[in-house]
Amino acid sequence: MDAARTVETAGPVLDGIPRQPGAAPAPVAAPAPVAEQESAGPGPSAPARSTRSPFPRPWRLLPTPVGTPFTFCYATVLVMTSFVAEHAGPALVHALHQGSSTDVAHLVRSPVLVLLASALWLAGGVGSPYAAGFLLVLTALERRIGGWRTAGVFLLGHILATLATEVPVGLAVLAGHLPASSLHRLDYGVSFGVAASVGALAGLVSPWLRWPVLLGFGGMLVDDLIAFTDPMTNWGHLLALAIGVATWPVVRRWRRAGPGGRGLPRGGAGRAQAATTAA
Repeated sequence: MDAARTVETAGPVLDGIPRQPGAAPAPVAAPAPVAEQESAGPGPSAPARSTRSPFPRPWRLLPTPVGTPFTFCYATVLVMTSFVAEHAGPALVHALHQGSSTDVAHLVRSPVLVLLASALWLAGGVGSPYAAGFLLVLTALERRIGGWRTAGVFLLGHILATLATEVPVGLAVLAGHLPASSLHRLDYGVSFGVAASVGALAGLVSPWLRWPVLLGFGGMLVDDLIAFTDPMTNWGHLLALAIGVATWPVVRRWRRAGPGGRGLPRGGAGRAQAATTAA
């Protein structure tokens, strides 16, 4: 009994089998080297290094039907109307411009129709500075906040600046300070919408680019106002720029949400997508 008890308790039990007295202990496998452990099985892979170029791609400065559909379609319409304005007869062109003018008389009769129609023309044609500004600014803005939101910013500046410049004209005519012919002055083009888009876009770029853009564009508008060739329109440009700057809190929220309107995912994927959007 005692001998049997000694055999059962002579050593530790391994895998349920008692070790025999005098037997050598079972060898214990040494831990594999670190290099072997890493290669033995799948582990979390290191994040892939981004191959994105730090420099902007030039073709992204211009609109495309897939990347910026709103700007692309709008620019196509402006090219068509500019072609008509350049090749049609002077009487027909004047009638089209007069019918699309956002003067007081038209705003009283058909405000919605005339506000939309006046934004279908480029004053000065495709060679005007506002044509180039339209392409570059609206393309950059749409890539950051999406097409519908870009259209909203553009229309906000176009409509509010137009009303802010035409309503005082109507009041001045009623008060007898301006002649009745002021109710029919020509007022059309995309410049108010472009100015508002410049102001909105400035809030989405880096500070080293934001302030030169605002100072340069704003200085040009002030210089035009000092020249006093068309003070009502020049005041409208400055007001439209201020409207665009006032949208910074909204457009920055839209930028964080992404062009599609959905919030960015949390964690590393969200940060990577945010970095891609910012670039």
